[in-house]
Amino acid sequence: MFRIATWNVNSLRVRLPHVLQWLASEQPDVLALQETKLTDENFPVEEINNAGYQVSFSGQKTYNGVATISKTEATNIITDFPKLIDPQRRILCSNINNITVLNLYIPNGSEVDSEKYHYKLE
Repeated sequence: MFRIATWNVNSLRVRLPHVLQWLASEQPDVLALQETKLTDENFPVEEINNAGYQVSFSGQKTYNGVATISKTEATNIITDFPKLIDPQRRILCSNINNITVLNLYIPNGSEVDSEKYHYKLE
C-alpha cells in the first residue's frame, strides 16, 4: 500500500528531530510538509537523505514554505506556475511513482471583514 501523510510542522528547523523520528517509525512513502519556514539554501537535505528519503522543497525565510519528502525520487517538480504567482512559496507539485502529489499550504482565511481574508482570496 502506498502511504502519503501531511504535517504542518510550523518550523522544520525546530521540528526536524521529530520529523526524522516519525519517518523512521512510520516509514511513509510520501510526507508533505507545510510551514517549513526555511530558505532553500538552509533546507536540511543531507539529514533527510541520511534518513533514506529524497526531498523537494520551495521555501522562504521565516514564513510559509512547503516540502515533499519521498522514498523514491520525485520527477516533474513544479514550484512556479505560469498563471499563478506564488511569492509566499505555498505550492509544490511533483510526480512520485506515477502519482501526482500536490502539496499546498492554505492558511486560515481569518475574519471575513479583515484585510487578510480578502488578500488570501486573491
